[in-house]
Amino acid sequence: MSKKFDSYQKRRLQSSYISVVISIALVLFMVGVLSLIVLKSTKVANFVKEKVAISLFIKDNVTQKQIKLFRESLLEEKFTKKAVYVSKAQAAKRFSEQIGEDFLAFLGENPLKNGIDIYLKADYVTPEKVAEIEQRFQKNAFVADVSYDKPLINLLTKNIKKISFWLLVVSAFFALIAIILINSSIRLSIYSKRFNIKTMQMVGATKRFIRKPFIYRSLKLGFIGAIIALIGIGLIIYYLDKYMPSLLLLEDYVTLAYIGGIVIISSLFITWISTYFATQRFLNLQTDQLYY
Repeated sequence: MSKKFDSYQKRRLQSSYISVVISIALVLFMVGVLSLIVLKSTKVANFVKEKVAISLFIKDNVTQKQIKLFRESLLEEKFTKKAVYVSKAQAAKRFSEQIGEDFLAFLGENPLKNGIDIYLKADYVTPEKVAEIEQRFQKNAFVADVSYDKPLINLLTKNIKKISFWLLVVSAFFALIAIILINSSIRLSIYSKRFNIKTMQMVGATKRFIRKPFIYRSLKLGFIGAIIALIGIGLIIYYLDKYMPSLLLLEDYVTLAYIGGIVIISSLFITWISTYFATQRFLNLQTDQLYY
């Protein structure tokens, strides 16, 4: 009878551990996928921002040597991603392609000016910062005029802020769900050991000594759950990269490292804090309260 009971208890304990690992893996899988969306959305937003250019139209009396030196000075600016020189001939060719006819043949001369397109770093593509840059170049001796797509920058900034806000809300929601689910699973597994905890406490074991094996076991289960979650996330990334190669998911080692770090650190932190408070609760209970 005793052997059957021990075997039953062992199976029950193993089942409890498996359910904890599965719960942790599922929750961390959601956290990892959400982290991928957040990190990639930031990169996509920065990529779009860095396609926005400020066009500086150069005065006619500025020589090619001065333009070259001016462009080199622009490349040294902290806000510049790249600076591209566009001659008046290149500008005329582009404009002719856009309107579908050679306007030079009609006018007889090229009224356009030489220019430099400054592509800004993502952090500087905001209405306020672009306006400051515009004011600065309006006063430059070489610059005849400054042009950029102000409505586009306003729209980009507004939409990116809105998307970032909702991603933050969803991330916080999933983080809360992760903590609640993992905490509940760990508390249930420790609940089955509450009599052992109280017995050890009654024979003189310290709270730290009693808590230590539970924390170690939970960390181990959390790490296993994190590995399972990462395998699932890896499969998602593999198939996304296969069908949407433009995202360059498998080549983005920084993002992959961030996701791996977030999943593993989250699993260890949540399991540690949940186990600590769960064991603390049973350590503080009176003996007659263990049955409730």
